[in-house]
Amino acid sequence: MHISENSKVIVQGITGTQGMFHTQLMLNYGTNIVAGVTPGKGGQRVYEIPVFNNVGEAIQETGADTSIVFVPARFTLDAVMESLNAGINITVIITENVPVFDMIKLVEKAKEKGLYLIGPNCPGMLIPDKIKLGIMPSYMCHYGDVAVISKSGTLSYEITKAIGSSDIGVSAYVGIGGDPVRGTTMQEAVAYYSNDPNTKIIVIIGEIGSNEEEKTAEFIKNNTSKPVIAYIAGKSAPKGKRMGHAGAIISGDFGTAQGKIKALKIAGAYIADTPWDVPKIIKEIL
Repeated sequence: MHISENSKVIVQGITGTQGMFHTQLMLNYGTNIVAGVTPGKGGQRVYEIPVFNNVGEAIQETGADTSIVFVPARFTLDAVMESLNAGINITVIITENVPVFDMIKLVEKAKEKGLYLIGPNCPGMLIPDKIKLGIMPSYMCHYGDVAVISKSGTLSYEITKAIGSSDIGVSAYVGIGGDPVRGTTMQEAVAYYSNDPNTKIIVIIGEIGSNEEEKTAEFIKNNTSKPVIAYIAGKSAPKGKRMGHAGAIISGDFGTAQGKIKALKIAGAYIADTPWDVPKIIKEIL
């Protein structure tokens, strides 16, 4: 899951409206975008970046190792499969409404090849001051030693901004998305940053639905020596009502905010009652 200022990035779907818009913002941030890919548009240039017909050609010409995907949902399976088959180490899928069965195939292929997927329907990743691989606001924070891992998009921007405004640095921001089937899970992201030498504290932003936070709590209890701070959104959500993300639905006691908070407390995590408590707790720990 490693990305850095040295990552060589391909934008799949660079000639589309979203692809062009976010390519400009990522370039402004300093991201090293070496190629774009749009089938049938090979030979064109976008902001002086060469466009190729497929990922294989782009890698051959530029040595790219990282990809971000802005293609429409119906083309995502083919685009990401191409990226995985070409051996791209980490592929971030920004696209929303990707069919669940397509994601099952892609997750299986990524595991089989030992490669990383982030998303779909996610904001992507940011290593502050080094690389922006996504659609999050560019200037939320500066580099430091707190990793932020989130299922939620907008809320995580607010929390990361609050951390940055409190003069606390961030080692990585990872928006994993909230779809029921996706690449990197919260548990996998926590495992990665538990072993990351640049990260001292891990912040997780969860939400109602599924048992992902409970599984992450189990992992934290047995495997993580670093302090973990958790904020769970949706404490006042009514049972059985679908909230926002496709994965955020609760039935009975399964997937409730209270259940997740209890599991994380037992695991030794610090619980933030409001988003603005997160930086306060970090300062107490530091």
